[in-house]
Amino acid sequence: MYGVVLAAGQGTRMRPLTDDRPKPLLPAAGRPLVEHVFDACIDVVDEFVVVIGYRGTDVTDRLGDAYRGTPISYVEQADPAGTAHAIEQAREVVDDRFIVLNGDVLVDPALPASLAAADGHAIATTPVEDPRSYGVVSVDAAGALSAIVEKPSDPPTDLANVGCYAFEPEVFEYIDRTEESERGEYEITDTLDLLLSDGRDVSVVEYDGRWLDVGRPWELLWANELLLADVDGDVRGAVAEGAQLDGNVVVEEGATVRDGVHVEGPALIMSGAEVGPNAYVRGATVVGPDAHVGHGVEVKNSILFSDAAVPHLSYVGDSILGRDVNLGAGTKVANLRHDDASVAMTVKGERVDTGRRKLGVVLGDGVKTGINVSLNAGVKIASGAGIRPGETVMRDVGGE
Repeated sequence: MYGVVLAAGQGTRMRPLTDDRPKPLLPAAGRPLVEHVFDACIDVVDEFVVVIGYRGTDVTDRLGDAYRGTPISYVEQADPAGTAHAIEQAREVVDDRFIVLNGDVLVDPALPASLAAADGHAIATTPVEDPRSYGVVSVDAAGALSAIVEKPSDPPTDLANVGCYAFEPEVFEYIDRTEESERGEYEITDTLDLLLSDGRDVSVVEYDGRWLDVGRPWELLWANELLLADVDGDVRGAVAEGAQLDGNVVVEEGATVRDGVHVEGPALIMSGAEVGPNAYVRGATVVGPDAHVGHGVEVKNSILFSDAAVPHLSYVGDSILGRDVNLGAGTKVANLRHDDASVAMTVKGERVDTGRRKLGVVLGDGVKTGINVSLNAGVKIASGAGIRPGETVMRDVGGE
């Protein structure tokens, strides 16, 4: 069975983190999202087919020609035009039944296993409390798909379309017949409607496990939290006698934890990273490859990309720091509103309630701050931007 993984989109809602990398390569628990997707379905897949587009060579360079012994083929979606269009690109490789997953959606292995075990075409669903924001699936008396309605005001069921499928190769004939939608894309749900109208059965696989669509920056933090919760402690790097590690803490070979450091897991300190002396790392935190957390620094529930540096007397909470970020001494991140409301963040020009009571900042690659800078909760700073010493940043800087 083939595993078709969709990894071609630009990930504009993730900016500035996707300015210089494709979204499926964003790291959660120290590894790209797409690798977690591979892990979920590797037991039922004989070959991966990855649909690439935006910065596709970054994906091929990272993944190579195999993952854990399973071969990988690549097809290109040069001009993204919807899910059906993306799946169609796999036509040149796929000649047997296949499952479809997005390269940025976290699910448990039970989901692809159930899709693989289903007969013929299949769609995965999960029950949700409020289906009005989803494609809502109805089933017939035999438990097969009878209809999908997008974001209905009066949902007929509580079953949301997860966006994961299994198809026979004949689906490509139906994709050929799929017309462009009102938003200018070729939708796989329209293809499913064509299958139903021709009397084809589409099995419904009900799933109640983990399902996280990592589409916006704070959802990357959620993904990191979920994945680190499953990590066991493993210390292979250099840890000073005067350091204290509590809970599940991973210190990779080549990492250094100096005297006076206190790490409360779950936490991952990656190869080449240096923590301390006298630093406090806690929550679901990843200190990325060759990153630096220095003296008098507290980092809580955050992701530091490779070569990020927080060298002196700073606080970073519930935040994402891109590659080569450098925070000047005394830079502080606010991660909590005084009115205890959830933090909002601007995504593609619109203010969005993140649903998180605690959320700090998202800094693009190469951001630099001077000394004694204060960054307000929910702020994003575009890649390469600089913040002058002593500034208080209340709004996004650069970017959208």
